[in-house]
Parts: sequence; structure tokens; C-alpha cells
Amino acid sequence: MRKTSLSLLFLLGISLNTDAQQKKNERPNVIIINMDDMGYGDTEPYGMTGIPTPNFNRAATEGMRLTHFNTAQAVCSPSRAALLTGCYPNRLSLAHALSPEAKTALSNSEETIASLLKKEGYKTAMLGKWHLGSKAPFLPTYFGFDSFYGIPYSHDMWPVGYDGKPLDSSTYRGRYPRLPIISGEKVVAYNDNLEDQGKLTGTFTKKAVEFITDHQQEPFFLYLAQPMPHVPLAASKAFKGKSELGVFGDVIMELDWSVGEIMKTLDRYKLSENTILIITSDNGPWLNFGDHAGSTGGFREGKGTAWDGGTRVPCLIRWPGKIAAGSVNSQLMVNTDLLPTIVALTKAKLPVHKIDGMDFSALLTGKTAKGPREVFYYYYDVNNLKAVRYKNWKLVFPHSSRAYSGSLPGKGGYPGPAPDVKVKKALYNLSHDPGEQYDVQENYPEIVKQIEGFAEEARADLGDDLTNRKGANRRPAGKVN
Repeated sequence: MRKTSLSLLFLLGISLNTDAQQKKNERPNVIIINMDDMGYGDTEPYGMTGIPTPNFNRAATEGMRLTHFNTAQAVCSPSRAALLTGCYPNRLSLAHALSPEAKTALSNSEETIASLLKKEGYKTAMLGKWHLGSKAPFLPTYFGFDSFYGIPYSHDMWPVGYDGKPLDSSTYRGRYPRLPIISGEKVVAYNDNLEDQGKLTGTFTKKAVEFITDHQQEPFFLYLAQPMPHVPLAASKAFKGKSELGVFGDVIMELDWSVGEIMKTLDRYKLSENTILIITSDNGPWLNFGDHAGSTGGFREGKGTAWDGGTRVPCLIRWPGKIAAGSVNSQLMVNTDLLPTIVALTKAKLPVHKIDGMDFSALLTGKTAKGPREVFYYYYDVNNLKAVRYKNWKLVFPHSSRAYSGSLPGKGGYPGPAPDVKVKKALYNLSHDPGEQYDVQENYPEIVKQIEGFAEEARADLGDDLTNRKGANRRPAGKVN
């Protein structure tokens, strides 16, 4: 009898272990690596030459490469808000890159990927650049992240010049505070020079590896927001002078190494097949920095515009065994779509408030060849509806826009001019004209009329400062004291 009882207990233990493992496998881990200002053409899978990127290549070979993935707005804070909340940032009343003195932040009433997954028992961590509020209660730990280690805003918001030397308070940049490193809610160090900046990529990568190692036995969500290749560029000693393209190439090579360290860690703990890995960027390159800026891959203009050079960004999604290896997808997708897609794949619950993202889980896992999105609104500035995309058509409305193409870019870390210009109404067929050069509205008046209807829907919902429309469904931003 005793042997029989022990055998039953042993079998019960195996059964419980198996059930626990199956339950764990039903909840895939999620890692989002969000680069800063990485252009569409900055890695080999998207056409870069002169910089070897074997780990980006591996992610593309083992996953899906998206070719029409856009960020909701081509600037730091709004883009990050869109990714984490699934909402157009102007729905959340967020605009511009929030400064250290900003009086607005992401509202605490908004739910994020982290808060939704935390409710499902996930361990959550954020590493790197936050940029949605620089003090409590607007830091990551108030938005579902169990831990945070990083910088509160862009690493060029510091009292240091383009030459790496301290600035005095006679200029607005000289009046910025020292750049803090925050752990949780506490300042634990400062970044005061380019040597400090060069340690950021490696430090955040090391902590990412530690987080995966510590939580390998439970479902986790890791949001790694690397501060580069946003200027000022800086690489660690291990990568200085390693590329053929100067410091920019060195930085890309170090970011590639970082991606490799994450994938190696997943392999080491046999987590790769149970982890959704997403690699993307917050917006296109800051082109007036010349050799310190990246490549749009030939799309028009760059960061800070409603042209595709600003919003079209790289996106690689790897989930071995679930997402077809080496696949390429040209369906229109926006970074707002990541939240509902992740919610579907992890069997979590959607936010209570209205979101704008759409669920692409069926497309990613091969159950359908067509994505759910046909329309994308290009908002910028505070609340200007500058363009609307419908399928492969893009209708641009009259507006004022930053322009890089009319001026000589800077060199050696110094910016060139980027004046504003007047933009006329135009219709572009992105299938035949991805560079947005040829206005074909006279040939396709019916398409213009159809897209203008979509624009009216957006104006009623979200408003439009260009046409003095307020919109019925915008929510207030957080107010910083």
C-alpha cells in the first residue's frame, strides 16, 4: 500500500508539473525592443550597406519582416504613448517630445501593455528611455511595470553641447538639468558626458539579460527602449571604430549586439519558442544630423514630419513555431496595433477605454493573409490631421511641415537647418510612388473624395486644428505639478 501511495503521489506530482508547464506555455513571454530614431533603412534586412547587422538579420530570418509598419506620430513621446496604450496620442492629448519641465504626461487613467499583462500574472520591467512623464506619479512603475531602470526623457535633454562639453545657462539647452538615471522612482546616478552616454546600450542590455534570467520560470513582459541611435551618438569602448560608417555605424553595431544578447539569453533558457520578440523604432531618422543620422530607405523626409520617412519604421516580429520564419508582410500596420495583438496572443483583456489599435494576431500566425487595417491617420503638431492613408493611397492636406531635403545636413554630430515649408494638397499612390513625389489627385478624384470621408470621421472623433475641429472623444493628459 505504501508503495502504491508513493507511486500515486509521484504521478500526481508529474501531472501537476505538466499542468503548470502547459499553463506557462499558454502565456507567451513578450519582449519589445524599441529603438530611438532608427530609420527604416538602418539595418541589413531593410537595405543598409556598410554596417553588418547579423542579429537583426537573424531576427528577420527567424521571424516576420514588416514593410508597411508605421509609428502613430514621428516623435518620441507621442509614439511611445501610442505603442504602450494602443491609442492615437492625440486621443490622449499628448503632443511633442516632453521636456524635463513639461506640465503634461501620460494620464494615470490610461492602461498600458504592462498593466494589462500584470493583471494576468506577468512580471513586467521597463529599461531605457521612458519619456512619458519625468517624475512621480508618471514614471513607469505607475503604469504596470514592476521595475524601471533608465532615463526619464531623451538623452539630448541635458546641459551638454554637440561637442560634448558643458553648456552655461545662457542657452536654453544649458538650462536643462543633469540627465538622471532612475531606478524605480529614485535617482541613482547621472549621465554627464559622452563617455557616460556610451555605456547606456550595454547597461540596459545587461539588465535585460538579468531580468530574463531571474524570471525564466514565469511569464514576463520586458520593454527595452534603447536611447540610440538618437543623437548624441556614443558607443562603448568595445565598439568604437568597429564600423565603416563612423560613430553612427558603431552605434548600430552595438545595438545589433544587444539584440543578439537578448536572443542568446532566450536560447540559453529554452525560452525562444515561448517568447514573442518585437524589434521596432519610435520614428524615422533626424536627417539634419547628416552622418550622425540614419536612413529612411528612400522614403520622403524624416523624423518630425507626416511623410513616410518619419512614420515608416522597421518592425521585426519573431515567435518560432508560431510566426513563419523568413516571412515578409506588406500589410498596413501601426504601432497602436501592438497592444491589441499582444492582448490576443497572451489571452489578456483589452483596456476599458476606447483604443485605436487593431488585432493582427491572425495575420502574424498565418491564419489570414489580410490585415484588419485599411486606414491610418497622420496627425502631428498638437492635433493637425496632415494626411490620411487608405490602403496604398495617401492623401496629404495643406499644412506646414519641417523639411530636410532643401538644406545641406550637418556633420560630425552638429545639425544642419530644417526649416518649415508650406505643403499643398496632394494624392500619392504608395504602390508606384513610395517616395511621395507625384501628385495624382487629378487622375483619381473618386479616391480623393473617399479619403476625405475618412478624414471627416477622424475630425469628428479626434478633432483637427487645421480645420478648427475639436473632436468628441479626446481624453485629458496627466497634469504635472
